[in-house]
Amino acid sequence: MSLGYAEKLSFIEDVGNVGMTEFFDPPKVLLEKIEQLSKLIEKSKHLVVFTGAGISTSCGIPDFRGPKGIWTLQREGKPLPEASLPFHRAMPGVTHMALVGLEKAGILKFVISQNVDGLHLRSGIPREKLSELHGNSFMEACPSCGIEYFRDFEVETIGLKETSRRCSDAKCGAKLKDTVLDWEDALPPKEMNPAEKHCRMADVVLCLGTSLQITPACNLPLKSLRGGGKIVIVNLQKTPKDKKASLVIHGFVDKVIAGVMDSLNLRIPPYIRIDLFQIIVTQSLSADKKFVNWTLRVASVHGPNAAVPFIKSVEVSFSETQKYKTASLDKQPFQLKRRTITNEAFDIMLKLNFSDGCGCLGTQINIPFDFKISTKCLNLDKDAIFQKLKDTAAQDFRCGQNAVIEKQAISSPKSEVTVHAIVTNIKTFESHCQSNGDLKWPKDSVNGTETSRKRSNSRKRKSRP
Repeated sequence: MSLGYAEKLSFIEDVGNVGMTEFFDPPKVLLEKIEQLSKLIEKSKHLVVFTGAGISTSCGIPDFRGPKGIWTLQREGKPLPEASLPFHRAMPGVTHMALVGLEKAGILKFVISQNVDGLHLRSGIPREKLSELHGNSFMEACPSCGIEYFRDFEVETIGLKETSRRCSDAKCGAKLKDTVLDWEDALPPKEMNPAEKHCRMADVVLCLGTSLQITPACNLPLKSLRGGGKIVIVNLQKTPKDKKASLVIHGFVDKVIAGVMDSLNLRIPPYIRIDLFQIIVTQSLSADKKFVNWTLRVASVHGPNAAVPFIKSVEVSFSETQKYKTASLDKQPFQLKRRTITNEAFDIMLKLNFSDGCGCLGTQINIPFDFKISTKCLNLDKDAIFQKLKDTAAQDFRCGQNAVIEKQAISSPKSEVTVHAIVTNIKTFESHCQSNGDLKWPKDSVNGTETSRKRSNSRKRKSRP
């Protein structure tokens, strides 16, 4: 995590007068409060969750006011915390995925986030049920037609500035802009209006990991009070809104939410990340028509000049019957040029070596190669393919599974573009509320991913309409 990352996030919360001292409820009190919160959530008709930097600290992303927060370390003249993962490979944690479970159960109606780390959207919270008040470091938006593009890399600018890419809609083509606000930028109505609407409708607003100090965002939960709603605050530090809350819990957000999910007999769904890339094969006949000059490229789906951040290198080999030279591509763009005899069919084997932060070392893809490019476009049911990949990954506790989701032919230059989906991370969670007051979730390690034992006897809660 670079200094640029800290600078990008430094506007999120203003430096207030509330102390940075952390408070912890005694184990017995914590369990009692978790039970109270569980009952409030179970009875709620319109639950809204309001999140801050504290829900992402367990994901390797530092907060601001904590003992190891960005501002705390800066004031003490200490270096900023080193990241264990690249920012673009940070994975949603217990709290993020528990919220997904609550949303799928029909309990959670809306999420309001002050974070720009993109983890809520990456976790699976539907975009229409999420307001990202300060933007998203991985999102670009078209100011003309409104299309949003969720990237697998950090967008290079902040402050709603133009980026180096354009809208891919053929009827538009306008220059895209980043979505992360700068100090002087007002909160966008597109995010603020639905946030205000749902807070007014809420009977419970659950504030997680936020100091509730930056305005006007911090006043959103208060809008629920006018309609008889209740505010619950889970945070290690005291906040200016504590007196307005019906319940204040001082404890780690992950442990509190894990306890709530246990109490409600709800499973925390696994996080399974699926990334996309494309394989482009371009070919042309030599002048004497005896050979085919072809180029194979492993490329990003986010634009011709974008890198593929989750792939470190590509090893290319061929069928055993062929004597073509193997190749190792370790610099982007991953591109291989060859000349082969016409009408000669063979297989190309691609070994994709993943970058740091992925859940396994890599995977292999075989490409039948016969120099015949189909004129038919192939558009498969992407949602069904994604779900099948996720189900298989969760069952096997491993990543690397891949599938084709789209294929198209281009006449000039003669090319075939195949889009692949690939599972690059899997992380599962299990929570157990222990009688001794400790909240634990045991994990085993499989292929570099965090996994857990499956529940064998947990009751399923019916989804709400």
